Amino acid sequence: MGGFELKWFVGVAVVLMMVQNILGWGKEGHYIICKIAEEYLTEDALAAVKALLPDQAEGDLAAVCSWPDEVRRHYHYRWSSPLHYVDTPDFLCNYKYCRDCHDGHGLKDRCVTGAIYNYSMQLSQGYYDLNSEKLTDNLTEALMFLSHFVGDVHQPLHVGFTGDLGGNSIIVRWYRRKTNLHHVWDNMIIESALKTYYKSDIMLMTQVLLKNITHEWSDDVPSWEDCKEMVCPDPYASESIRLACKFAYRNATPGSTLTDDYFLSRLPVVEKRLAQGGVRLAEVLNRIFTKKPSDAAQ
Repeated sequence: MGGFELKWFVGVAVVLMMVQNILGWGKEGHYIICKIAEEYLTEDALAAVKALLPDQAEGDLAAVCSWPDEVRRHYHYRWSSPLHYVDTPDFLCNYKYCRDCHDGHGLKDRCVTGAIYNYSMQLSQGYYDLNSEKLTDNLTEALMFLSHFVGDVHQPLHVGFTGDLGGNSIIVRWYRRKTNLHHVWDNMIIESALKTYYKSDIMLMTQVLLKNITHEWSDDVPSWEDCKEMVCPDPYASESIRLACKFAYRNATPGSTLTDDYFLSRLPVVEKRLAQGGVRLAEVLNRIFTKKPSDAAQ
Protein backbone atom coordinates (compact mmCIF):
# COMPACT_ATOMS: atom_id res chain seq x y z
CA MET A 1 0.00 0.00 0.00
CA GLY A 2 3.02 2.31 -0.41
CA GLY A 3 2.97 5.05 2.23
CA PHE A 4 0.47 3.12 4.33
CA GLU A 5 3.07 0.49 5.17
CA LEU A 6 4.84 2.06 8.10
CA LYS A 7 8.14 1.12 9.63
CA TRP A 8 8.08 1.03 13.40
CA PHE A 9 10.81 3.35 14.58
CA VAL A 10 12.79 3.43 17.79
CA GLY A 11 11.55 6.84 18.84
CA VAL A 12 7.91 5.78 19.18
CA ALA A 13 8.08 6.05 22.96
CA VAL A 14 8.94 9.71 22.64
CA VAL A 15 6.38 10.33 19.91
CA LEU A 16 3.63 8.81 22.04
CA MET A 17 4.20 11.59 24.57
CA MET A 18 4.17 14.43 22.05
CA VAL A 19 1.19 16.74 22.19
CA GLN A 20 0.29 18.43 18.95
CA ASN A 21 -2.93 20.04 17.82
CA ILE A 22 -5.68 17.54 18.58
CA LEU A 23 -7.83 16.95 15.52
CA GLY A 24 -10.62 14.41 15.20
CA TRP A 25 -13.15 13.94 18.04
CA GLY A 26 -10.53 15.28 20.47
CA LYS A 27 -8.85 13.27 23.18
CA GLU A 28 -12.04 12.95 25.19
CA GLY A 29 -14.10 11.61 22.31
CA HIS A 30 -11.54 9.05 21.21
CA TYR A 31 -10.98 7.98 24.81
CA ILE A 32 -14.70 7.36 25.29
CA ILE A 33 -15.01 5.41 22.02
CA CYS A 34 -12.12 3.12 22.87
CA LYS A 35 -13.29 2.64 26.46
CA ILE A 36 -16.68 1.55 25.18
CA ALA A 37 -15.02 -0.77 22.68
CA GLU A 38 -12.96 -2.43 25.40
CA GLU A 39 -16.18 -3.40 27.20
CA TYR A 40 -17.39 -5.34 24.15
CA LEU A 41 -14.21 -7.18 23.14
CA THR A 42 -14.15 -10.96 23.20
CA GLU A 43 -11.54 -12.70 25.32
CA ASP A 44 -9.41 -13.46 22.25
CA ALA A 45 -9.69 -9.93 20.89
CA LEU A 46 -8.85 -8.34 24.23
CA ALA A 47 -5.78 -10.53 24.59
CA ALA A 48 -4.65 -9.65 21.06
CA VAL A 49 -5.16 -5.94 21.65
CA LYS A 50 -3.20 -6.02 24.90
CA ALA A 51 -0.39 -7.94 23.19
CA LEU A 52 -0.09 -5.29 20.48
CA LEU A 53 -0.37 -2.17 22.62
CA PRO A 54 2.85 -0.25 23.31
CA ASP A 55 4.19 -0.36 26.85
CA GLN A 56 3.12 3.24 27.45
CA ALA A 57 -0.53 2.21 27.15
CA GLU A 58 -0.25 -0.10 30.18
CA GLY A 59 -2.81 -2.44 28.63
CA ASP A 60 -5.39 0.29 27.98
CA LEU A 61 -6.40 0.85 24.34
CA ALA A 62 -8.10 4.13 25.24
CA ALA A 63 -4.77 5.54 26.42
CA VAL A 64 -3.41 5.58 22.84
CA CYS A 65 -6.55 6.17 20.79
CA SER A 66 -5.54 9.80 20.20
CA TRP A 67 -2.00 8.86 19.15
CA PRO A 68 -2.67 9.36 15.40
CA ASP A 69 -3.73 12.96 16.12
CA GLU A 70 -0.69 13.56 18.28
CA VAL A 71 1.78 12.46 15.60
CA ARG A 72 0.10 13.58 12.37
CA ARG A 73 2.19 16.75 12.13
CA HIS A 74 5.40 14.98 13.10
CA TYR A 75 7.88 14.60 10.24
CA HIS A 76 7.54 10.81 10.12
CA TYR A 77 3.74 10.89 9.97
CA ARG A 78 2.77 13.88 7.84
CA TRP A 79 1.61 11.46 5.14
CA SER A 80 -1.20 10.33 7.49
CA SER A 81 -3.04 13.66 7.71
CA PRO A 82 -5.54 12.99 4.85
CA LEU A 83 -6.50 9.67 6.43
CA HIS A 84 -8.52 11.32 9.21
CA TYR A 85 -11.43 12.46 7.03
CA VAL A 86 -13.17 12.24 3.68
CA ASP A 87 -14.56 15.36 2.01
CA THR A 88 -17.76 15.21 -0.02
CA PRO A 89 -19.22 17.54 -2.68
CA ASP A 90 -20.83 20.65 -1.23
CA PHE A 91 -24.54 20.38 -0.37
CA LEU A 92 -25.13 16.93 -1.93
CA CYS A 93 -25.28 15.38 1.54
CA ASN A 94 -24.11 11.98 0.35
CA TYR A 95 -20.90 9.98 0.24
CA LYS A 96 -19.52 7.64 -2.41
CA TYR A 97 -16.22 5.85 -1.94
CA CYS A 98 -15.21 5.84 -5.60
CA ARG A 99 -15.92 9.57 -5.93
CA ASP A 100 -14.77 10.89 -2.56
CA CYS A 101 -11.95 8.71 -1.18
CA HIS A 102 -8.80 10.47 -2.35
CA ASP A 103 -6.34 12.98 -0.93
CA GLY A 104 -5.71 16.54 -2.06
CA HIS A 105 -3.47 15.29 -4.87
CA GLY A 106 -6.13 12.93 -6.19
CA LEU A 107 -4.47 9.76 -4.90
CA LYS A 108 -7.19 7.14 -4.50
CA ASP A 109 -7.93 5.33 -1.22
CA ARG A 110 -6.26 8.02 0.89
CA CYS A 111 -9.14 9.00 3.16
CA VAL A 112 -10.59 7.81 6.45
CA THR A 113 -12.68 5.01 4.96
CA GLY A 114 -9.78 3.83 2.80
CA ALA A 115 -7.55 3.84 5.88
CA ILE A 116 -10.06 1.73 7.82
CA TYR A 117 -10.11 -0.85 5.02
CA ASN A 118 -6.32 -0.80 4.85
CA TYR A 119 -5.52 -1.18 8.53
CA SER A 120 -8.21 -3.77 9.22
CA MET A 121 -6.73 -5.82 6.38
CA GLN A 122 -3.21 -5.37 7.74
CA LEU A 123 -4.28 -6.59 11.15
CA SER A 124 -6.33 -9.48 9.81
CA GLN A 125 -3.62 -10.74 7.49
CA GLY A 126 -0.66 -9.99 9.69
CA TYR A 127 -1.55 -10.81 13.27
CA TYR A 128 -0.77 -14.51 13.16
CA ASP A 129 2.35 -15.81 11.49
CA LEU A 130 1.12 -19.39 11.33
CA ASN A 131 4.60 -20.75 10.66
CA SER A 132 6.51 -19.09 13.47
CA GLU A 133 3.56 -18.03 15.67
CA LYS A 134 5.19 -14.62 16.10
CA LEU A 135 3.60 -11.23 15.69
CA THR A 136 4.41 -9.53 12.42
CA ASP A 137 5.79 -6.01 12.05
CA ASN A 138 3.85 -2.74 12.15
CA LEU A 139 0.72 -4.15 13.75
CA THR A 140 0.90 -1.94 16.84
CA GLU A 141 0.60 1.15 14.71
CA ALA A 142 -2.08 -0.49 12.56
CA LEU A 143 -4.15 -1.15 15.70
CA MET A 144 -3.82 2.44 16.91
CA PHE A 145 -4.61 3.89 13.49
CA LEU A 146 -7.63 1.62 12.99
CA SER A 147 -9.05 2.36 16.44
CA HIS A 148 -8.68 6.08 15.86
CA PHE A 149 -10.07 6.16 12.34
CA VAL A 150 -13.16 4.13 13.24
CA GLY A 151 -13.80 6.92 15.73
CA ASP A 152 -13.12 9.67 13.20
CA VAL A 153 -15.56 8.36 10.60
CA HIS A 154 -18.35 8.68 13.19
CA GLN A 155 -17.72 12.42 13.66
CA PRO A 156 -20.16 13.98 11.19
CA LEU A 157 -17.84 16.76 10.03
CA HIS A 158 -15.08 14.27 9.23
CA VAL A 159 -17.36 13.51 6.30
CA GLY A 160 -18.21 17.14 5.64
CA PHE A 161 -18.15 19.42 2.61
CA THR A 162 -15.05 20.01 0.53
CA GLY A 163 -15.68 23.75 0.21
CA ASP A 164 -15.51 24.49 3.93
CA LEU A 165 -12.96 21.79 4.81
CA GLY A 166 -15.43 19.86 6.91
CA GLY A 167 -16.49 22.98 8.80
CA ASN A 168 -12.94 24.12 9.55
CA SER A 169 -13.40 27.36 7.61
CA ILE A 170 -16.78 28.20 9.16
CA ILE A 171 -15.92 30.64 11.95
CA VAL A 172 -18.50 30.74 14.74
CA ARG A 173 -18.72 31.49 18.43
CA TRP A 174 -19.35 28.73 20.92
CA TYR A 175 -21.08 30.84 23.53
CA ARG A 176 -18.43 33.58 23.99
CA ARG A 177 -15.49 31.71 22.51
CA LYS A 178 -14.44 32.23 18.91
CA THR A 179 -13.74 28.94 17.13
CA ASN A 180 -14.73 27.00 14.02
CA LEU A 181 -17.59 24.60 13.45
CA HIS A 182 -15.36 21.55 13.07
CA HIS A 183 -13.77 22.21 16.45
CA VAL A 184 -17.22 22.55 18.00
CA TRP A 185 -17.99 18.98 16.96
CA ASP A 186 -14.54 17.60 17.70
CA ASN A 187 -14.21 19.06 21.17
CA MET A 188 -16.54 21.73 22.45
CA ILE A 189 -19.85 19.88 22.60
CA ILE A 190 -18.17 17.07 24.52
CA GLU A 191 -16.26 19.47 26.79
CA SER A 192 -19.45 21.40 27.58
CA ALA A 193 -21.31 18.16 28.28
CA LEU A 194 -18.59 16.97 30.64
CA LYS A 195 -18.76 20.20 32.63
CA THR A 196 -22.55 20.55 32.57
CA TYR A 197 -23.74 16.98 33.11
CA TYR A 198 -20.85 14.74 34.10
CA LYS A 199 -18.90 16.64 36.79
CA SER A 200 -15.93 16.87 34.38
CA ASP A 201 -15.53 13.11 34.84
CA ILE A 202 -14.90 11.33 31.56
CA MET A 203 -15.45 7.90 33.12
CA LEU A 204 -18.87 9.00 34.37
CA MET A 205 -19.82 10.05 30.84
CA THR A 206 -18.51 6.74 29.50
CA GLN A 207 -20.53 4.76 32.04
CA VAL A 208 -23.70 6.68 31.17
CA LEU A 209 -23.21 5.93 27.47
CA LEU A 210 -22.57 2.25 28.24
CA LYS A 211 -25.82 2.17 30.20
CA ASN A 212 -27.66 3.82 27.30
CA ILE A 213 -26.32 1.13 24.96
CA THR A 214 -27.93 -1.60 27.05
CA HIS A 215 -31.11 0.35 27.84
CA GLU A 216 -32.24 3.40 25.86
CA TRP A 217 -30.53 2.36 22.61
CA SER A 218 -30.73 -1.41 23.04
CA ASP A 219 -33.25 -1.86 20.21
CA ASP A 220 -30.94 0.05 17.85
CA VAL A 221 -27.70 -1.77 18.63
CA PRO A 222 -28.31 -4.76 16.29
CA SER A 223 -28.51 -2.34 13.36
CA TRP A 224 -25.25 -0.70 14.49
CA GLU A 225 -23.58 -4.10 14.35
CA ASP A 226 -25.06 -5.06 10.97
CA CYS A 227 -21.97 -5.69 8.86
CA LYS A 228 -21.47 -8.69 6.62
CA GLU A 229 -17.80 -7.89 5.98
CA MET A 230 -14.80 -7.57 8.25
CA VAL A 231 -15.38 -3.83 8.35
CA CYS A 232 -18.07 -1.52 6.92
CA PRO A 233 -16.87 2.09 6.98
CA ASP A 234 -18.89 3.23 3.96
CA PRO A 235 -22.30 3.10 5.69
CA TYR A 236 -20.77 4.87 8.69
CA ALA A 237 -19.50 7.66 6.43
CA SER A 238 -22.90 7.94 4.76
CA GLU A 239 -24.51 8.28 8.19
CA SER A 240 -22.05 11.01 9.11
CA ILE A 241 -22.63 13.25 6.09
CA ARG A 242 -26.39 12.94 6.55
CA LEU A 243 -26.01 13.99 10.20
CA ALA A 244 -23.66 16.78 9.19
CA CYS A 245 -26.32 18.19 6.88
CA LYS A 246 -29.19 17.70 9.31
CA PHE A 247 -27.47 18.86 12.51
CA ALA A 248 -23.91 20.18 12.20
CA TYR A 249 -24.30 22.68 9.37
CA ARG A 250 -27.89 23.67 10.12
CA ASN A 251 -28.15 27.06 11.88
CA ALA A 252 -24.36 27.32 11.99
CA THR A 253 -23.57 29.89 9.33
CA PRO A 254 -20.30 31.87 9.38
CA GLY A 255 -20.35 34.46 12.15
CA SER A 256 -23.20 32.86 14.10
CA THR A 257 -23.16 32.32 17.84
CA LEU A 258 -24.01 28.82 19.00
CA THR A 259 -25.52 28.58 22.48
CA ASP A 260 -27.98 26.39 24.39
CA ASP A 261 -30.36 25.71 21.52
CA TYR A 262 -27.58 24.28 19.39
CA PHE A 263 -25.79 22.52 22.26
CA LEU A 264 -28.84 20.78 23.71
CA SER A 265 -30.18 19.62 20.35
CA ARG A 266 -26.79 18.37 19.06
CA LEU A 267 -25.46 16.69 22.21
CA PRO A 268 -27.69 13.58 21.77
CA VAL A 269 -26.31 13.18 18.25
CA VAL A 270 -22.73 13.38 19.51
CA GLU A 271 -23.35 10.95 22.35
CA LYS A 272 -24.96 8.37 20.09
CA ARG A 273 -22.11 8.66 17.56
CA LEU A 274 -19.59 8.04 20.34
CA ALA A 275 -21.54 4.97 21.40
CA GLN A 276 -21.86 3.70 17.84
CA GLY A 277 -18.16 4.21 17.27
CA GLY A 278 -17.29 2.18 20.35
CA VAL A 279 -19.66 -0.70 19.60
CA ARG A 280 -18.53 -0.88 15.98
CA LEU A 281 -14.83 -0.68 16.83
CA ALA A 282 -15.30 -3.64 19.14
CA GLU A 283 -17.10 -5.56 16.40
CA VAL A 284 -14.25 -4.91 13.96
CA LEU A 285 -11.58 -5.99 16.43
CA ASN A 286 -13.60 -9.07 17.41
CA ARG A 287 -13.88 -10.15 13.78
CA ILE A 288 -10.17 -9.58 13.23
CA PHE A 289 -8.84 -11.25 16.37
CA THR A 290 -11.32 -13.88 17.51
CA LYS A 291 -9.85 -17.27 16.70
CA LYS A 292 -11.71 -19.60 14.40
CA PRO A 293 -11.74 -23.30 15.29
CA SER A 294 -9.13 -23.94 12.59
CA ASP A 295 -6.84 -21.31 14.15
CA ALA A 296 -7.17 -22.75 17.63
CA ALA A 297 -6.12 -26.15 16.32
CA GLN A 298 -2.81 -24.83 14.98
